[in-house]
Amino acid sequence: MTAELSSIIDFIRYGASAFGRAGLTFGHSFDNALDESTQLVLHALHLPHDIGPAYGQARLTAEEKTAVLALFKRRIDERIPACYLTGEAWFAGLNFKSDARALVPRSPIAELIESGFEPWLGGRPVESALDLCTGSGCIAIAMAHYNPEWRVDGVDISDDALSLAAENKVRLCADNCHLIKSDLFTGLSGKVYDLIVTNPPYVTNDETDALPKEYAHEPDLGLRAGDDGLDFALKILRDAPAHLSEHGLLICEVGESERHLMQLLPEVPFAWVEFKVGQMGIFAIDRNDILAHHERISQLAAQR
Repeated sequence: MTAELSSIIDFIRYGASAFGRAGLTFGHSFDNALDESTQLVLHALHLPHDIGPAYGQARLTAEEKTAVLALFKRRIDERIPACYLTGEAWFAGLNFKSDARALVPRSPIAELIESGFEPWLGGRPVESALDLCTGSGCIAIAMAHYNPEWRVDGVDISDDALSLAAENKVRLCADNCHLIKSDLFTGLSGKVYDLIVTNPPYVTNDETDALPKEYAHEPDLGLRAGDDGLDFALKILRDAPAHLSEHGLLICEVGESERHLMQLLPEVPFAWVEFKVGQMGIFAIDRNDILAHHERISQLAAQR
């Protein structure tokens, strides 16, 4: 069957069809079979991701065909996310190293970074920013890249994640980004930020257990967040005011657990961010609005 394949376009189409037949799950940087097939083909051929369409008819050598088909086979047989097979993922227009030490970069927070966090910052000045639960370092490093005048800290509890983040910091020359090992805020005594951005674990226990096989390659530590997915988000809300400047802003991703958060704290004025593709379970909230409801937030967090 594959003997009839010749060009780059042939292999991209074949890969997408094979992925569809195999019932693969997408959602690790790319959300469809065609884009993942393109990613794997171009990686195997050592070609840039933005290569012009004129090259689509270029023919592969026998050795190149073997390399492409081998990647397709691993993607199908082992259900490994494509970004782990290529070892890289694009986030906020930057190319990050990606492997099983941390989740594949894919947060819609990338869109906020590229837009300068407006209108949510409302023009307020930022000198220092924190990325809590930094994982691969993608959010912290992207913030540092686009805002070289900011001092950015990236924090994680995982040594594996921090080692990957350190490699990405060097890869992208993010000298104004500093990496810190800490269990949420516990290792940040005395540190205050104008902006805190966090994409903590927020998948419920039941949802984590039922995730497709692709997610089993990612660290469970980066996904599982209790029965309602809010074990970390509530603690972050409780402790964030102590680390935010007077007019500081918290931006937090809770994904599908948004509905649980709204049920628990319907009175809190969360501003849910609208992205190009719609609402994605990310809220922005001022320090003073957190403090106004701090007693109730602390009660809920204490139950975790």
